[in-house]
Amino acid sequence: MLNLEFSTSLLFWLLPLLLFFIKSNSIFTNFCSSKSGKLPRSYPLIGSYLAFYANRKRHIQWTSDVVRDSPTSTFILDRPLGSRSVLTANPSNVQHLLKTHFHQYQKGDIFRRTLSDFLGNGIFNADGETWKFQRQVSSHEFNTKSLRKFVEHVVDVELSDRLLPILSAAAKNRTVLDLQDVLQRFAFDNICKIAFGYDPAYLLPSLPPAKFAEAFENAVRISSERFNSFLPLIWKTKRFFNIGSEKQLRIAVNEVREFAKQIIKEKKQELTVKAELDSVDILSRFLISGHSDENFVTDIVISFILAGRDTTSAALTWFFWLVSGNPDVEDKLVREIGEKSDSPVYDEVKDMVYTHASLSESMRLYPPVPIDSKEATEDDVWPDGTVVKKGMRVTYHPYAMGRVEKLWGSDWADFRPERWLENEEVTGKVKFVGRDAYSYPVFQAGPRICLGKEMAFLQMKRVVAGVLRRYRVLPAAEEGVEPVLITHLTSKMKGGFPVIMKERDEYF
Repeated sequence: MLNLEFSTSLLFWLLPLLLFFIKSNSIFTNFCSSKSGKLPRSYPLIGSYLAFYANRKRHIQWTSDVVRDSPTSTFILDRPLGSRSVLTANPSNVQHLLKTHFHQYQKGDIFRRTLSDFLGNGIFNADGETWKFQRQVSSHEFNTKSLRKFVEHVVDVELSDRLLPILSAAAKNRTVLDLQDVLQRFAFDNICKIAFGYDPAYLLPSLPPAKFAEAFENAVRISSERFNSFLPLIWKTKRFFNIGSEKQLRIAVNEVREFAKQIIKEKKQELTVKAELDSVDILSRFLISGHSDENFVTDIVISFILAGRDTTSAALTWFFWLVSGNPDVEDKLVREIGEKSDSPVYDEVKDMVYTHASLSESMRLYPPVPIDSKEATEDDVWPDGTVVKKGMRVTYHPYAMGRVEKLWGSDWADFRPERWLENEEVTGKVKFVGRDAYSYPVFQAGPRICLGKEMAFLQMKRVVAGVLRRYRVLPAAEEGVEPVLITHLTSKMKGGFPVIMKERDEYF
């Protein structure tokens, strides 16, 4: 214990000197980077901290390079004071930890502590019976009847009454829109309506600032930065003294929780007035189930906002950017949309095969959740021979997996929806052919596979049809300038996605 305390103290005082040395020596910084294809070096006491720091502004890309450069697509990263974590892009390992040995890999103490201030015991931060209960109650809202209602009465209304008028005004006035912000607003209204029966009306023509939305964004960003900290002692110290980013996080979380509690309060009043609701949303189901712990229900509300607001909006943002640079794909999308334009809304989006393939392809390159971590609850050996010790943090890497040549071929860098399609032998019609969930874990896999997968696809396809039917989405940045990927739990574009909407000469 004494040696550990001494090492911790020594490292705490040495880090400022190390950071100064790194900043003042660009050659050494480049040496520590894995951009050149070299795996990061590890040193006594500090592990691979130097390489980590050199790549701190491209954490996802760096870790992707590391696992792809490894012969087994798996790498053990040395952290300070002898701590180690495992990164993998190997489908056999992913299946091992998400399915066949699911019980051995939980969210764990590290994950829960890191996100507990923000997500509490919500479904994305829970294990065991707490997780099972939330999943069981939530699952009732993902049947065909609920999905049809979601598309026809929530998504389509928000699209027609709010999103398209904003895009139309922008096209008419040649106004530059931040499409990332607009899509987050759209997704936020949708998830609140379907999950809580509440309309926050965040997507309005004036795109008004919202105190809650800003607080939510800050909470997501700072919580994510905790994960990217190579030395958790730093953020924990700031949290203890309530200073810096941790003070900002506490203020943001308080704002978010007050918003969630107000939604719960209004729903309880609604249930009191009318015990038998015509339409039972997810929040009503949890309240009806007998859970009266306000903090627990608040955690549930926040988790669903995170899932519904950030993932689909992230996927759509990257999708529209990729389509804008691939006119042949856009032409095929528009052709399919035209062919389905006379179908009822639900049937239209359900049968959009090429659009489904295009969305799958864009999420291969830019998965909404680019990495996900678990914790080993006991010693284990993975299929590729990697030895995992109890308590180790293990991370599977969807972003890297979408870039592995062995999985996707030499053209993995190309945006090519056709890789998801094939012709049926009997009818000759084109059909979608999905990949197994362990080679493409964008929606997780195994017992924790995303309940909202089909709902997300339906929502995204309806948006794609509604937007591309009438408009071309043109990036406002200079030609050749690519957006910068940043990760705040989900994939985002740094600084937003400024676009110009151009109305099509003919639309249907």
